[in-house]
Amino acid sequence: MRPMRLLLAFISLCWVPQLAMAADPAALAPDAPTRVLEEIVVSGEQPGPGLWKVSKGDHVMWVLGSLTPVPKRMYWQSADIEKVVAGSQEVLLGVAVQVDSGEGFFGSLALMGSLLGVRKNPEKELLKDVVPAELYARWLVLKQKYLARSNAVEKRRPIFAAYDLYEKAIAKSGLSNADITSKVVRKAAKRSKVPITQTKLKIKINDAKGAIRKFKQSSLDDVECFAKTLQHVESDLETMKDRANAWATGDTALLQELSYTDQGRACVMAMLESSAFEGEDFANLEDRVEDEWLKNAETALGKNKSTFAVLPMRQLVETDGLLATLRTRGYTVEAPGQQSEP
Repeated sequence: MRPMRLLLAFISLCWVPQLAMAADPAALAPDAPTRVLEEIVVSGEQPGPGLWKVSKGDHVMWVLGSLTPVPKRMYWQSADIEKVVAGSQEVLLGVAVQVDSGEGFFGSLALMGSLLGVRKNPEKELLKDVVPAELYARWLVLKQKYLARSNAVEKRRPIFAAYDLYEKAIAKSGLSNADITSKVVRKAAKRSKVPITQTKLKIKINDAKGAIRKFKQSSLDDVECFAKTLQHVESDLETMKDRANAWATGDTALLQELSYTDQGRACVMAMLESSAFEGEDFANLEDRVEDEWLKNAETALGKNKSTFAVLPMRQLVETDGLLATLRTRGYTVEAPGQQSEP
């Protein structure tokens, strides 16, 4: 993996699977939904979510909502999903952001070493030196609960410390950030020889070595990311469990009811707005990735009788999601239970 892509991969994999496609610009919702599942996380064989249906005339796109985190110990009974994939003419996956550093293979290898130390503050400050005292006090409580044995984390930038905390909190709550949906769909498409379209957005980095050097030497405006991650872990773990349970059991009504909050946007912007990336090709990234996916989706709907797509669940259920955009463009969008089965 190329050096600059490592930095983006950190963000895209840790905070918002398929960069910007799952980002939520809203702040954390203060009001918890009144309807909840059991506090435990489901396990064993589960049916998984139903499929959304997007159609115009007799052309249909079946859309599977992906979610992270999901129950760690569930087994997804995916035979019905695999059958729909096999009956489609194309599988449409989300957006992959590709970064071209122009370094070539050997140049990339040479730059790998320069990534060492990017997680540390530029002046070697400790975490307590770079975040407000009130936030650090809250951090210590959560650290004791989820990262008690880690001292190295105190030397990291807030954004990286926040990620370590989030990962441990998820794991200890019986959840997993594994992307099981894409894995199952890719395997089913390969088995049935269904073409896969991966929407791609290419970004050119003009000076990878210089950007890495600047990044290591500059501070990040990542206190907001740190604060929202603390809040996310403090107040949203139970909602994440509820959401994961609803996804695993196919509870469409609850998936639509639960809030889709995400601290990831603040973390993405802290990275991309760094002076290290000034002048690079990151402008309007969210709009660009959504436009690319919509272009491929409309092309697929126009040429295929049946298309199978995978999108983050937020994009299916929220009023500003991609399915809502397709509805405004004249397509019929139906949730599971509102339409005939595929």
